[in-house]
Amino acid sequence: MRHIVHADLDAFYASVEQMDNPQYRGRPVMVGGSTSSRGVVAAASYEARKYGVHSAMPTATAIRHCPHGIVVKPRFDRYREVSGQVMAIFHQLTELVEPLSLDEAYLDVTHLVEAGQKPRVIAESLKRRVKEEVGLNLSVGASTGKSTSKIASDLRKPNGLVVVPPGYESRFLAPLPVSKLSGIGPKSVELLRRDNIETIGQLARQPFDWYLQHFGKRARSVCNRARGEDQEPVHPHRPTKSLSSESTFPNDLSNPDTLYQELAGLSSRVARNLAEKELQGKTVSVKLRLSDFTTFTRQTTLPAPTRSEEIILGTAWELISAELAPDRTFRLLGVGVSSFGKVEQLALPLLGV
Repeated sequence: MRHIVHADLDAFYASVEQMDNPQYRGRPVMVGGSTSSRGVVAAASYEARKYGVHSAMPTATAIRHCPHGIVVKPRFDRYREVSGQVMAIFHQLTELVEPLSLDEAYLDVTHLVEAGQKPRVIAESLKRRVKEEVGLNLSVGASTGKSTSKIASDLRKPNGLVVVPPGYESRFLAPLPVSKLSGIGPKSVELLRRDNIETIGQLARQPFDWYLQHFGKRARSVCNRARGEDQEPVHPHRPTKSLSSESTFPNDLSNPDTLYQELAGLSSRVARNLAEKELQGKTVSVKLRLSDFTTFTRQTTLPAPTRSEEIILGTAWELISAELAPDRTFRLLGVGVSSFGKVEQLALPLLGV
């Protein structure tokens, strides 16, 4: 039996800014681009979230929601430095660490539990060390699988701790909304609701043939995660070949201005992830799904590698603009960057700042 921890730093960028700048503590902090250059919010403190501010929101919109908020330029070198300190603590606990981004990771602590340590004690110790040695709050979920642990870590943020004992996975998941399950987006939620399925427990009770009909090649993965039987291992050395972000819309979109705004948020997330991983790429791609579920991609190769949000957004919009037509509506939009190289010098600033 495996024992997996999902560790997630709370409001990471904003928390680092509050830690480094005492005058920001307890105040709504928004890390991101300026209001005058189509910037977007990369991270918002919990004080700002109370006003409806969230990541990928245009900074101008965030200011309207929270006029007294503090807009701070991102400092990715500092975030990488702090992340390295936290990841070093993780690696002192186990060699099986799978970073998902600068602020979260999976840890396989099976060997510690088999040696007699209790999962809750491991999680509490991890939280305490990060707080004492780095100065940040860590939310932790622990269970026998990655999917369940990730859901658990998110339930009591900020500074949360949820441990799901072995054998209680399905009982823990059952009352939660299906939207908590990774891979179940707004459109899937809407389709499931038509079958009177609103909780993970209701989803878990469906026969496997039903999963095949509704999820195709994802059937086994979705079924296992819904039943708390996720067996995916922690991958400590998985190379990154591409970075992308996509969104399925609650309602199909056709208005170019709305599509552009959605693309801006996606491009911002991709640019942020590139900065976190110190990568830049030459190939920009877009993924489009029409209202009739027709799905296709378009891509282009740039003259030089980039991680600039402005370049990614501009290139992606050129690709998408060629596909717009009066009779076309879109249910999904995605943007990605690949063909990576290490960052040497940026021609344009990230996030429009």
